[in-house]
Amino acid sequence: MSICSRFFVDACSALSVGLILVGCASAPRFATRSNPPSPRTESTAETTKSEKTRPPRNPTGKILLTLEGVASYYADDYHGKQTSNGEIFDMNELTAAHRTLPFGTTARVTNLENKKSVVVRINDRGPFKEGRIIDLSLAAAKELDLIRMGTARVRIEVLEWGDGS
Repeated sequence: MSICSRFFVDACSALSVGLILVGCASAPRFATRSNPPSPRTESTAETTKSEKTRPPRNPTGKILLTLEGVASYYADDYHGKQTSNGEIFDMNELTAAHRTLPFGTTARVTNLENKKSVVVRINDRGPFKEGRIIDLSLAAAKELDLIRMGTARVRIEVLEWGDGS
């Protein structure tokens, strides 16, 4: 075997062993954060009212997502019962139910018929009636003058994504 052939075989062997060793090394599963997560309360029911109604943390002010559809509202039958994220539903707070938006998401809902708008926080899942895009609390529905008709065509503008809790 010539010197070139021998060198080529040795180089290929070394490369193969190196690739096998690299492939066996564990890869990091999660990225690290530059800032530690903020401390959380034991129960979302313990969240203070000021935390629930804090202004959105979206320094750019850009609308993150826009949706349009029919809104409805829910009140007495669910007042005092547990929502999907574990909170107790208070029909007098500015909250809403959406099928897919993460819990804690802040969104501006605008009634397209009268141009009135309200900012709500997603804390529940729904609506479960076909053709509806969002279920508002009684307080949010009052802000939009939605009570008499029961439903209205609305625009939903996501102002801040929630953390899903």
